[in-house]
Amino acid sequence: MRCARFLLLILFLAAVSGSRAEEVQAHGLIFEHWVCDTFFGGYRPPVYTQKWDIPAAANSAHGGVPANPKATRFGTPVGLGDALRQYDIEEPFLLILGYWEQVAPTEKRFVKLLGLRVEPAAWRGLWGPVTRADLERLDALIKDRSLSPVEARLRAQELKTQLPFSRAVFVLNPKIDAQGQRRLQCSLRFADVLKYLAPEVSPEPETHPALWGVAFPGPVVSGPRRFGEAE
Repeated sequence: MRCARFLLLILFLAAVSGSRAEEVQAHGLIFEHWVCDTFFGGYRPPVYTQKWDIPAAANSAHGGVPANPKATRFGTPVGLGDALRQYDIEEPFLLILGYWEQVAPTEKRFVKLLGLRVEPAAWRGLWGPVTRADLERLDALIKDRSLSPVEARLRAQELKTQLPFSRAVFVLNPKIDAQGQRRLQCSLRFADVLKYLAPEVSPEPETHPALWGVAFPGPVVSGPRRFGEAE
């Protein structure tokens, strides 16, 4: 029943994808819905700005901790959103990762699925010597409207290459554009996810990946990413 419902979801999303951005990014929503339908009772967040995509109360089968599912291209960094929010995590959680490859002009196939329980000490260790005050300083620079987007971008890029930021495993990603976006986000490289959070996992793609023993049901209709488009 779950498989049939999920296949209907794939067909629905493919049908309603009226724009290039929706088509390219549909795989992320499909992956998130599959995770929620298969392991978390069909949970859907009431708002997409809440702290956890899946709160602890919706996780009765996998440890009773909150969870965040993320889909990204195999071998590339996984984007984790707001850096300050990630720094403030002080509870165990599940980081559920779906790594995909573009296998045809309009198809993506998931080639590695990871369900990682992350402890607070391990998460904080990925920040190295960076303190919250350090992040606030960089965040304030990015949001300083007295600086043009070009100047703010250059100064932020320069600052993040210096100590203490250069000693963090997390990669800091200032998001600054002419349309007014000014955010400090962060990501983890593919190799660092495996090294620090899943050292027992092979870095090779898999023909039949599974999450907690359940295989993802087939490729997803989704075109290739173009320059400037989000993963």
